[in-house]
Amino acid sequence: MSRCRRHAWRSLLLMALLATLSACTLLPEGSPASIHLLPAAEQPRADGPTLPTTLRIETPHAPTLLTGTRILVMPEPHRLQAYEGARWSDRTPLLLRDRFIEGFRQRGRLAATLDDNSPLAADVALVTDLRVFHSEYIAGEPVAVIRLDASLVDERDRRLLATRRFEAQAASTGTAVTRVVEAFGRAGDSLTAELIDWTHDTLGNR
Repeated sequence: MSRCRRHAWRSLLLMALLATLSACTLLPEGSPASIHLLPAAEQPRADGPTLPTTLRIETPHAPTLLTGTRILVMPEPHRLQAYEGARWSDRTPLLLRDRFIEGFRQRGRLAATLDDNSPLAADVALVTDLRVFHSEYIAGEPVAVIRLDASLVDERDRRLLATRRFEAQAASTGTAVTRVVEAFGRAGDSLTAELIDWTHDTLGNR
C-alpha cells in the first residue's frame, strides 16, 4: 500500500472515531428522574339535591418555590430541599387543581365543575393560595403537609362570599420517596374532602 493511501486510510479511521465520540455525547447524562402522580382516593358521592351552581376552580396561586415539579422536604426547621431524582408528574398547582376538580365531580351536588381553561360561564369561582406543600420531619418521621387559603367569589360581581384557611397532614409510613408520595395523597384526599364540604355548605346557605 502506498504512503498516500495509508495516510488516506488513517484519516478516514480518525474521522469515523471522532464521529462515534460525538454521537456518544448526544446521549442523556445521569439517570432519569422518577415521575410520581399525586395519589387520590375516590370521594364518596353525596346524598341530597343538586345545587343549581356551576363552580369554576382556579389554578392555585403559589410562590415560585411551589410552582415547579420538585418534591420538597423540610429536614429541619426553615430549610427546604428537594428529593433527588424524583419529580411530580405536573406542576404542583396543577396537580392540586385537577385533584379538586375530580373530587367535586365525584361528590356531585353541583350542576357543573369547570377548570380555569373552560370558555363556559360559571356562577362561583373557587380561588386558592397555596402556602405549604412539602414533607417535614415531626418527631423524627416525615409528615406530608398541605396548607392553602381558599375563597369563594361570585363571578357576576366578583363579590367575596366566604374565605377560610385549610391545612391537612398525613404521616408517612417510611422515609422512602414512594412512601412520602403516598402520604401526600392521603393529605390531598383529606384537604379535598374538607374543601368540598365547606363549599357545598357555603353555597347551600346562600
